[in-house]
Amino acid sequence: MQTTGSTEGFATSITAEGPPCIEEIRAQLERIVSSPEFPGVGRAAAFLRYVVEEAIAGRAGRIKGYSIAIEVFGRNETFTQDDPVVRIEAGRLRRSLERYYLVEGHSDPVRIDIPKGGYVPAFVWNTAVPAKQVEIEPAPAQPSHAKEPWWRAKRVMLAGVVAVVAASGYWISGGLASGPPPRSPGETAPDRPTLVVAPFANLGDGPEAQLYTVGLTEELLTALPRFKEIKVFGRETSKSLAPDVDASKIRDEFGARYLLAGGVRASGNRLRVTARLLDTSDDEILWSQDYDNDVGSGDLFAIQTDVARRVATAIAQPYGVMAQVDAANPPPDDPGAYECTLRFYAYRSELSVEAHAGVLDCLETAVARYPTYATAWAMLSIMYLDEDRFKFNSERGSEPPMQRALRAARRATQLDASNTRGLQALMMALFFNRELTEAMRVGEQALAINPNDTELMGEFGTRLAMGGQWERGAALLDQAIALNPGGGGYYHGTRALAAYMLHDNPTAVREITKADMQKFPLFHAVAAVIYAEAGMMGDARREGETFVRMRPDFLPNVMAELDMRNVQPGDRDRLMAGLRKAGMTLPQNVAGTAAIAVNASYLQSR
Repeated sequence: MQTTGSTEGFATSITAEGPPCIEEIRAQLERIVSSPEFPGVGRAAAFLRYVVEEAIAGRAGRIKGYSIAIEVFGRNETFTQDDPVVRIEAGRLRRSLERYYLVEGHSDPVRIDIPKGGYVPAFVWNTAVPAKQVEIEPAPAQPSHAKEPWWRAKRVMLAGVVAVVAASGYWISGGLASGPPPRSPGETAPDRPTLVVAPFANLGDGPEAQLYTVGLTEELLTALPRFKEIKVFGRETSKSLAPDVDASKIRDEFGARYLLAGGVRASGNRLRVTARLLDTSDDEILWSQDYDNDVGSGDLFAIQTDVARRVATAIAQPYGVMAQVDAANPPPDDPGAYECTLRFYAYRSELSVEAHAGVLDCLETAVARYPTYATAWAMLSIMYLDEDRFKFNSERGSEPPMQRALRAARRATQLDASNTRGLQALMMALFFNRELTEAMRVGEQALAINPNDTELMGEFGTRLAMGGQWERGAALLDQAIALNPGGGGYYHGTRALAAYMLHDNPTAVREITKADMQKFPLFHAVAAVIYAEAGMMGDARREGETFVRMRPDFLPNVMAELDMRNVQPGDRDRLMAGLRKAGMTLPQNVAGTAAIAVNASYLQSR
């Protein structure tokens, strides 16, 4: 076969027939991006299109992290390699392509890959042997080591390539329901990503700088362990290290995957803190940030507390740098129970019935193996709650899902009374059991324990708003968005509804367009109400029709839905008018209250 177009400037693997031609490459690109096995959300398709088109146009030399960040991810000209977005998304794209070729694309004529070490695509003829014919040799036995890091643990590959790759990358598609692989009977605690904090270096002069340096390290060691999804080595470990400790030492001696290090420089009243997160497997800087403060205009201790909070939130929150890196590059051999938590957060961003089933199975398996894993019990409680409020896979068990949700949440808080996710789950379960006062008390307690957790901020803000405290709820949602601008669409969705209820229509329209939760039915209901209020009638009618088509059972049972969701009577008329404006027909027997259902239900998208 001869090429009919120039392939200069892109990587190819030449066979006896020559490389694929430009037309064949473009046809393969369209097969991939239109496949249900390829992510239909996020920017994977845009990323892939950009690098392919640049390569076949002979501009492979332009395919760098900087150009991708600008052209695909909308970063501005100040983008630096300290921003990990391109590396993270490239990891996700590679795994999406692996999955595609192992499932739907195994017999496609052309293979498109993004080789590691760069972003220039490779185009080859697809000569892969079908997965069922591939035999994998068992991995060689590894000597036991007490401090072997969890991501390096080896296991014997028992099945074909499909099973192995799907197990390592299943969180991306959300379509596989298998739980984590079995572990030895004696193990009671699951694997979590581990972090060591090195003492921050004093790069300035004078006692004040030294005091600030020691204090900041202490504040970090207080703030970081509040995030229960990670494990942080304690103060004694930190104090035993030098500020410039090698990442390889952390990996070899402690088995920790991450090292947080940095320095403090003082000059007059100016104080600059530099923090960086390193991957100990290869010494790569995953994230770094500078924080500048004027100690002459503020309390030194308040400043160090604020900086520690911001660092901890950036790297350790559920949608922070560590979670993104682990999600993009899950452990290759033994995902462990921690993988279930990554899938949980991916599900919370999507809120689809398909993802719900897989995550629920994974978490049930996790708590069966690790009955003292408080975070998994908390997440399981929220999954049970979603069975009831969203009608997701609600036929699964004989015990009512609300009872299971309460029982699992109480189990989480009994195991760990300070576990933020456990308190969040308990707050939610109490709220939907119409114990509003107690739910708000637990929410306040959780926020006091961990004021940096954006997952909690968004959820508590939603509950406050539903309880009639729209302004405070909106303020917490704004804080969650500011601390986690890349978080789930529900932040923007609930903030849009809060803006609508506060008669701030421009903000409502702006936020609902950012939410984009097409798989979640109640998103469409709120969008319809907001668009109708803004005079965007075509959009309002379209969203209303989509909502009714996706949830035809909702309006006929609107009173029961409202009772469960603690909807405040004062919000009813405004929402009812919005529903009617959007072209929805309310049942005659509930015409005066049906609008509340949409308000309440969408707020439960969290």
